[in-house]
Amino acid sequence: MKPRVGHIQFINCFPLFYGLIEKKFLLEIELIKGNPTDLNRMLAGNLLDLAPIPSIAYARNYRDYVLMPDISVSCDGEVKSIYLFSRLPIERLHNKKIALTNISRTSQALLRILMARCYNIAPEYFQSAPELGAMLMEADAALLIGDDALRARYKTRDRLYIYDLGQEWKNFTGLPMVFAVWAIRRDFAHNHRDELKLIRDTFTDSIKFSLECIQDCAAKASQWEDFSADYLVEYFNSLRFDFDPRKQEGLLQYYKEAKNQGIIDEVPPLEIIDL
Repeated sequence: MKPRVGHIQFINCFPLFYGLIEKKFLLEIELIKGNPTDLNRMLAGNLLDLAPIPSIAYARNYRDYVLMPDISVSCDGEVKSIYLFSRLPIERLHNKKIALTNISRTSQALLRILMARCYNIAPEYFQSAPELGAMLMEADAALLIGDDALRARYKTRDRLYIYDLGQEWKNFTGLPMVFAVWAIRRDFAHNHRDELKLIRDTFTDSIKFSLECIQDCAAKASQWEDFSADYLVEYFNSLRFDFDPRKQEGLLQYYKEAKNQGIIDEVPPLEIIDL
């Protein structure tokens, strides 16, 4: 059977695949698309062999997984696609309602950490479908991620306070923020090391090619989206796709903060497969 590989249907993952398309290199994999929550559920249910999943999901299931080296979806400052949109300044959101997108637990946890640790406030949170107008009809602020956040930031002309959670985390810790890791089912990793090495090498080559040709990459992506190529160049340049020691340090700090807030039960080890 072909390896079953998850693919996040967000534009932030476009550079992962642009190089594969342009270089006409087709991996012998079964590519299965979904949002982060869907991919996490499918990986846990053995419907996928490896997938990019929310960082918080690895912490809750780490005994079943190992991590792919060299690949993540991260930022080191602004991320430009994880935003809190608020009618009020953030420090005035104590006891106010915040609507949380229902497609990413990692960003939900990050917001809770920042509110508690940076601003010493406790809003009232609830989950919602990711549509800014509807969210702000019921809440004073709304958390959006991925393409929903990009579109809302690109289009909104309302007088809202907008906070980039990647930058907020950087201001708080001085570290990068890792939003998604590539998790591999432990049983699959044990038996398919050569295939995993090929997948790792191919995707890292694709990322390198995409970033070296970022204007062309953004122009291609803009054909399928509402964003201009220049806007996407700026966005892609804000993302990080590696998983170097500083990203790992930032991820462990995130886990420590999440444990202190009672969001996870323990800080997981980062078990990265040696390829």
